Amino acid sequence: MLKLLISRRLPESVMADAARHFDVTCRPVTTPMDHAECVAALRDYDIILPTLGDAFRAAAFAEVTMPRTKLLANFGVGYNHIDVAAARAAGIAVTNTPGAVTDATADIAMTLILMTARRAGEGERMLRTGQWAGWHPTQMLGMHVSGRTVCIIGMGRIGQAIAKRCHFGFGCRIVYANRSPKSVDFPATQMALSAALATADIVVLATPGGAETHHLMGSEAFAAMQRHAIFVNIARGDVVDEAALIAALQGDQIAGAGLDVYEFEPVVPPALIAMENVTLLPHLGTAALDVREDMGRMALANCKAFAEGRALPNPV
Repeated sequence: MLKLLISRRLPESVMADAARHFDVTCRPVTTPMDHAECVAALRDYDIILPTLGDAFRAAAFAEVTMPRTKLLANFGVGYNHIDVAAARAAGIAVTNTPGAVTDATADIAMTLILMTARRAGEGERMLRTGQWAGWHPTQMLGMHVSGRTVCIIGMGRIGQAIAKRCHFGFGCRIVYANRSPKSVDFPATQMALSAALATADIVVLATPGGAETHHLMGSEAFAAMQRHAIFVNIARGDVVDEAALIAALQGDQIAGAGLDVYEFEPVVPPALIAMENVTLLPHLGTAALDVREDMGRMALANCKAFAEGRALPNPV
């Protein structure tokens, strides 16, 4: 059997399936693999199943001249923790798990939109701390989401799933910015980023992470947004300049934010935690058992295909 390293424990059905097909080692911790662990893994395992934050950077591949590993079967659609070019140069294929995460991530985007627009987190904190004195006509007035203009930044699978929920579920007008021309099968208008930001009541970031999108949302982008608009990020934390976001919120340039990811995750700036107009979730994008099982099965399908000499189902 090929030796498979699973960087963090997956749902039990996935672990059992992996054990039937591979000689499995699973790290006993839930923290990301550091540089030294990645180097050792590349030397010792035929296949590695990494996930968010595992440090498969160029430096790790550079330290291993003849890696035993021939496949990194990433658990997740995002793979900005893997230097794909360096992996390929070392003779290592990289796969991911697209599709399995789309609806769950889009659902979390809607959760953040609604919680932030309707001040749900703030309201729950008020109630739980005994500060609610009862209903009155002007209590905690938020933004009505139905019929608003929503800007989607990044119109891939997840961006489109969010846009469809907003358009068909809430009657929203959809505008979007994408790095290349993109046609979609529902009413939506592609615009330059600055124009799309200036038009929207709600801005949702849904781009991949990586060097090309690092700090895509910075001070200039936040300045382009309307003062009453809210910003939502379900993409990757470092696509946002977190200091610029904090400045925009503190300066009332934008009305609020809903975040599931953070630039220096798991560190969340105290300034964000202190703001009542910010909804903060602990990276829950795909945190549903059946979704994580689907992701695991997809990652294992890539491992099995590699072991059997077949074409990889989901190459990056």
